[in-house]
Amino acid sequence: MALEYYIKSYTHIKNNTVSLNGEVIYKDEELDFKSFIKAAYKATETKYPKFFKMDSLSKLAFLAGDILLNNESLNIEEENNIALVFSNKASSLDTDRKHQESIQHQENYYPSPAVFVYTLPNICIGEISIKHKLYSENSFFIFDGFNAEHLATYATSLLVDEKATDVLCGWVEYDGDDYEAFLYLVSQQGEIEHNTKEIIKLYNN
Repeated sequence: MALEYYIKSYTHIKNNTVSLNGEVIYKDEELDFKSFIKAAYKATETKYPKFFKMDSLSKLAFLAGDILLNNESLNIEEENNIALVFSNKASSLDTDRKHQESIQHQENYYPSPAVFVYTLPNICIGEISIKHKLYSENSFFIFDGFNAEHLATYATSLLVDEKATDVLCGWVEYDGDDYEAFLYLVSQQGEIEHNTKEIIKLYNN
């Protein structure tokens, strides 16, 4: 008998609003992104001092992931076999631009290691993994748009092959003023069926 998988929980961060399982947990429409994400960090009682050194994409992904995983009451003293499968369209383009600006003029050459380290989109996965002690599979895919079918297929394959007991999936996009995070946790427990139709429905919620 084939195992069935479910979406156990999900979170959105967009339009200056943070929600968990469809319920708004923080909102402030008056702030720009940098101020909003810091205020959301404090409002959700996230505790990770390195957060303030991250680039914007990593802050967005980390906060969304942290909210979901904290909701699971994980024991961070033990290894948690949760895979991470993220995706977006712009990769790390916002940080890439900042790095390019720092190296394009020979007479004003000031590359920053603190910026360069974030010129890979999967660094945000590493930040989440470090805090929550996740040492399982992880991938970051670049698509033209949100690809629910790929995420569903890839997550299911990880679970069927027993490479993880749960999979944290989703879309984390940051490019200038355009930002959005939608993450969800796939498990053998839950009420929402794990399939493309349900993922798209939650994403558009």
